[in-house]
Amino acid sequence: MNEKNQTLVNEIVLLGFQNLHNFKIPLFSLFLLIYIMTVWENVLIIVLVSSSQNLQSPMYFFLQQLSLTDLLASTNIIPTLLQTVKNEGTTISFFDFITQLYIFGGSESFECLLLAVMSYDRYVAICIPLRYTSIMSPRVCVTLILISLALGFGITMITVNLIGTLQFCDQNTIDHFFCDLFPLLALCCSDTFLVQLEASIVIIPAVISPFILITVSYMCIAHAILKIVSNTGRQKAFSTCSSHLAVVSIFYGTLIAIYVVPSRNQSQTISKVLSLLYTIVIPVINPVIYSLRNKDMNDALKKL
Repeated sequence: MNEKNQTLVNEIVLLGFQNLHNFKIPLFSLFLLIYIMTVWENVLIIVLVSSSQNLQSPMYFFLQQLSLTDLLASTNIIPTLLQTVKNEGTTISFFDFITQLYIFGGSESFECLLLAVMSYDRYVAICIPLRYTSIMSPRVCVTLILISLALGFGITMITVNLIGTLQFCDQNTIDHFFCDLFPLLALCCSDTFLVQLEASIVIIPAVISPFILITVSYMCIAHAILKIVSNTGRQKAFSTCSSHLAVVSIFYGTLIAIYVVPSRNQSQTISKVLSLLYTIVIPVINPVIYSLRNKDMNDALKKL
């Protein structure tokens, strides 16, 4: 494209949800309430795990990291969402857009890896319980978290650096409520093949590999549970991983619906509604899922 027809894009306009009319105030209030609940629930879990002696096991350490991730992800997205609802759109600088995109991509990739680590923790606890303490030592747990953090945010940094090589023309309007990669690529007037190829490749270590590890872990867990003779033992073993399985199903279900197998006839409104599930709904329901049927968490909450 001729250089004179290109314009430097300094701002991005996010349209959010348009034509809300009488639903503007109720939706704003609902999203604000969800954010307040998300912060309160996840901070409560972080405090409980840090202060309670009964919650000093690897499972609760990983749960604490999940709460930190959900807190980061929701704080990164919801303020922008509230602005788009209040003003029926918002304008942010290109630098802020890329920053939000980096935090979003890094936190989502880290959560995929963290869920895989948590499934491995449940596999060791149920399938080889006698070696659980030696395998899942505090040093190993911290190392797994650091590797997941480095991998999740590292591969996202590669994507962000490639975006910096792209050229953007005079279009700067995105029909979304937060900074996502593929709507941004639609604004480019240069070749985006390399970025799309890189995004497809990094899905393997960030999303597909953790999903395979989770699937294999739960196949082994199911096989081990079926070998337990007593019904009480089966129920106890299943209850230790049912919450994690529910979280994995919701998280990966929404990701697959949006990014892996989206319908050709799927409207942008439906896509935005699905995006709400994993950006603001999942962070608020994760603590509820993990706490409702967990006796140790309930006991620690009563003591607190």
